[in-house]
Amino acid sequence: MSQKTPARMFAIATGIAAAAVFASPSAFAAGTSPMAGHHRHAVQISASLAHRESHQLHVSQHGRRNDTVTSGNWSGYAATGNSSSYTSVSSSWVQPQITCGSQDTYSSYWVGLDGYNNSALEQTGTEADCINGQAEYGAWWEVLPAAETPWSDSVQPGDQLTATVTDNGDGTFTMTLADSTENWSETTTQNGSSGYQDSSAEVIAEATDVNGSIASLSDFGTVNFTGAEANGNALDSYSPTGIVMQNQSSGDTMAQPGSISDGSFADTWENAN
Repeated sequence: MSQKTPARMFAIATGIAAAAVFASPSAFAAGTSPMAGHHRHAVQISASLAHRESHQLHVSQHGRRNDTVTSGNWSGYAATGNSSSYTSVSSSWVQPQITCGSQDTYSSYWVGLDGYNNSALEQTGTEADCINGQAEYGAWWEVLPAAETPWSDSVQPGDQLTATVTDNGDGTFTMTLADSTENWSETTTQNGSSGYQDSSAEVIAEATDVNGSIASLSDFGTVNFTGAEANGNALDSYSPTGIVMQNQSSGDTMAQPGSISDGSFADTWENAN
């Protein structure tokens, strides 16, 4: 993972190698016959895949407006401030159903503390990937520089998720992810990233870091985030920075957030690359 670079607004982190290894057949949800035009899909992320994915920010630049930036892999909103500004972040969303073609693609949806202007990050969320033309879904938590760790629970398109990350004030962070549709909730308390600052709180849709680079982004349509809060207040009360996901070579927009109001905003897919 990257080291902190004060001369830059954001940290550039080294990716973690990725492989398309998913849950065993026993973890697959029952589906209709492929003849009906539907594929079975994995509903639990495997430890093998989770170990090879990560979610750090890739270099970003100021956007067309003063209140936006562009990123190679993040799209959403980040409230930023000084050290110790944010000790909790939370949001809810509906797990999107992705559209798969022949290309392998990846996407993640999460909340986190840190990561905007340092190499620390404590986060939890879900993912939706296309592997060999089939949709794969899962849930995870992560504390950089370690790779993500999977929750051993089912996630389906249309599920209602709520995620929270809290700094406990003793060097540890508690990450909670609940799926009210599947009726499960998971919580873990871990030491924070080395050098954590609590200087930002994010609600993000992401093109996952795979095999040391930004993966092609799964077509998730639109994901709707609601109840986004930092320190118990609506995220927009902090005048957060909007982050537009943009291919850093071509300049093409990959995903972008709509306006945020009372902690709610829609994030929309534009392009895979």
